[in-house]
Amino acid sequence: MLEQDIDFDTILNRYRADPFDYLAVHTTHTGRIRCKVRKGEMVQGVSGKFNHIPGTLLYELERERNLKRITALTNGRVDLVHADLEGSFVEAGEHVLTIKYPLKKKEIIEHILRQVLTTYKAPEKARYFFAADLQSRIDKQGQQVVAIKPGDEVLTMSLMKRDTPVYYDGEPGIIHSVYFKPGLSVEQGEPLLGICPQERLHLIERIITRVKADWE
Repeated sequence: MLEQDIDFDTILNRYRADPFDYLAVHTTHTGRIRCKVRKGEMVQGVSGKFNHIPGTLLYELERERNLKRITALTNGRVDLVHADLEGSFVEAGEHVLTIKYPLKKKEIIEHILRQVLTTYKAPEKARYFFAADLQSRIDKQGQQVVAIKPGDEVLTMSLMKRDTPVYYDGEPGIIHSVYFKPGLSVEQGEPLLGICPQERLHLIERIITRVKADWE
């Protein structure tokens, strides 16, 4: 991606016009559903010093006389509710409602970077770790100094009690962003790394500086 390919004003105006993200809430399993919130209602996520206070009750699922209460995980406003589902029997994975929540400046920067960095995605659903040699280099030099190239062993994929080395096959560059947490499961196709070629580092810094300067 060349500098002339990026329209900074268009990217920034998109977030000025709609500085929000949207969280789709789906049913966790089958059951008869009862919604507990309405469109436009504000909801609160988990809170408390130890995250011991549950968020706003969003909906209930009843199956075989067992009641499952689903609460909000983030603060925001209910943007959409599928009222037609009320009282009906639903399957797991049914879209129930959408929560709209404001993005912080840091989150806006991360969203924009995902548009301009080269994303390296998970080849399979698995747990991922940095390869030992690469982790050692990151610990010594810092993540955003370490360069990788095609053929480098960058990750270890842990799947069904078997560890498999993952060799990088993208364009060479710096590991600018890391999107996974070591040891936690990542879905196939989800981003793992954001890679920035050396010659584009000034462009990335310009984007970050522009957002910080322009965003209130």
